[in-house]
Amino acid sequence: MKTLGIDIGSRFIKAALVQDGRLVSFDRRETTCEPLESCRQILGEMGADRVMATGYGRHLLEVHGDIPTVTEIKAFARGARELFPACRTVIDIGGQDTKVICMNGEGRVVKFEMNDRCAAGTGKFLEVMARTLGYDLAAFGAVPPEEAEVQISSMCTVFAESEVVSLIARGVSRSRIAAAIHRAVAARVAGMVKRFPAEEEIVFAGGCAHSPLLRGMLEKSLGKRLFVPSVPEITGALGAALCAVREAV
Repeated sequence: MKTLGIDIGSRFIKAALVQDGRLVSFDRRETTCEPLESCRQILGEMGADRVMATGYGRHLLEVHGDIPTVTEIKAFARGARELFPACRTVIDIGGQDTKVICMNGEGRVVKFEMNDRCAAGTGKFLEVMARTLGYDLAAFGAVPPEEAEVQISSMCTVFAESEVVSLIARGVSRSRIAAAIHRAVAARVAGMVKRFPAEEEIVFAGGCAHSPLLRGMLEKSLGKRLFVPSVPEITGALGAALCAVREAV
């Protein structure tokens, strides 16, 4: 049996196809202004016996496709646990929100925290900062972790962008500013993690996990190693596909 998980995020739609409990293919494309059409294309191209949707826009498929849904919390927990069986904590920095999920020894979610009130510390925040500094995202996340006195005091996207522009005008190098931005994001996420016992293994999922700079700063802030999937952005889609397997049994 083939099951398909579709994670409809604010920036990207991710899909994972599972056959006999094993990931066989995946897809990732921009959400754009017509996410439903993109989802329909994925459904037609990948083909599956059963589909489960998750993510920010999951109700699109529930309403327009009669497709069952699962929360992002359950999907990411299931996906992370599949990739790292000893996983007890998941950090997901997505395009629009940041999630920290804690599980017990059996993989059941026991507590979670989500920052979804604003773009502070999310992928969108990092995109805006990278653009302001003239970086593409890959280069932005590969900046050396300079230990400098530069501080970003605001995590509001609008105010932080203004702050970055002021630092540029003062002659501060963009690499120092980039490092300061990542340090501020890492501190914010670490603060969320430290609000409840973060037991190892800690899995860092979501598109922002591609950033070696952010990963390193998070590990330093937490004093713990982070485990990163080979394709971290499809963790939620994989979890949704596996949830579909379970429901079909």
